Amino acid sequence: MTELASLSSDEASKADATTFYIRGLTKVYPSGETEIHALQGIDLDFHKGELIVLLGPSGSGKSTFLNIIGGLDTPTDGQVRFHDTDLIALNDRDLTSYRRDHIGFVFQFYNLIPSLTARENVALVTEIADDPMTPAEALEMVGLGQRLNHFPAQLSGGEQQRVAVARAIAKRPQVLLCDEPTGALDSKTGIGVLEAIERVNRELGTTTAVITHNAAIADFADRVVVFGDGRVTEQRSNAQRTPVNDIHW
Repeated sequence: MTELASLSSDEASKADATTFYIRGLTKVYPSGETEIHALQGIDLDFHKGELIVLLGPSGSGKSTFLNIIGGLDTPTDGQVRFHDTDLIALNDRDLTSYRRDHIGFVFQFYNLIPSLTARENVALVTEIADDPMTPAEALEMVGLGQRLNHFPAQLSGGEQQRVAVARAIAKRPQVLLCDEPTGALDSKTGIGVLEAIERVNRELGTTTAVITHNAAIADFADRVVVFGDGRVTEQRSNAQRTPVNDIHW
């Protein structure tokens, strides 16, 4: 991967503790004769092992932001640094390596392969990772150790989403990015998914970002970042995380 040139020792130490350093992040999409400003100069730092909730209405820029730091999209302007790596300088091949080696994704829809068991769906990732968990270990971490050989059709929606979480974290990523992971689930089922995400963050030290429309979920995070019209409109830290089982919506 392309690295930033000649960091000082102090800068290198700060870069190691800061998973993402983001300044002036801008994304503009052409739309006919006009332009859509999806992101308008975002400045944010994500710290190692932090669990962050990104709040905001549809169209506020949350998913665009997550796609850029996850290497799925590129900005129009600005700086995005992952530790000492300048993501903006990476070519397509290096971005693919970045996603494979460092990033786990969880989306609203599970994207499991129906003809594969839970174990086999997770193995799709572990077979190409450098230092993976076994599929059984990853599924045990999300509370599905007894469901290894079940097909998606034999699992509830919440269980399928937890398989998706297991698949995302089986390669031991440094970063877990979750875009509306409970958006298609009811409260009780969604809490099980959040418990899995929180456990991964706590036990593996994975820097974790969770997009949601649901303000109640924000209390289980270390920090809440609110988006509006492509900007960060508010940031706040929780003095203490609320246990997932105490969250209701």
